[in-house]
Amino acid sequence: MVTQSDVRRVCLALPGVVERRSWNQPAWFAKTLMARMWDEGVLTVKTREREALAGTDPATYFWTPHHERSPQLVLVRLSRLDDGELAELLEESFLLAGGRMRAPGR
Repeated sequence: MVTQSDVRRVCLALPGVVERRSWNQPAWFAKTLMARMWDEGVLTVKTREREALAGTDPATYFWTPHHERSPQLVLVRLSRLDDGELAELLEESFLLAGGRMRAPGR
C-alpha cells in the first residue's frame, strides 16, 4: 500500500516537477498537470491505458462522470498499489504531461 507521501516523493524525484494546489488538493505538474489527489487515498493520473486498467482491475482504477471528457485521466486507489506500480503510473503520467527525462550524466 502506498500513501500520499509516497506519491509526493516519487513525483518530486522526476525532473522539473513542482507541487502546488489544484482544486484545493496537492497536485504535481511537469509542463501540465501530471497527478493530483482527488480524494483521501485516491490519486488522479494520466494514462494511455484507462479503459484497459479499469476493465481488468476496477477495484483499483476507475473514473467519475467528471472525467468522461478527459480520456487520459484515471483515478487510482492508493491502498491497492505497491511502490513499483505507483512509480510506473507516475512516470507515464509525467511523460504525458510534457515532462522529459534527463539524459544520463546530466
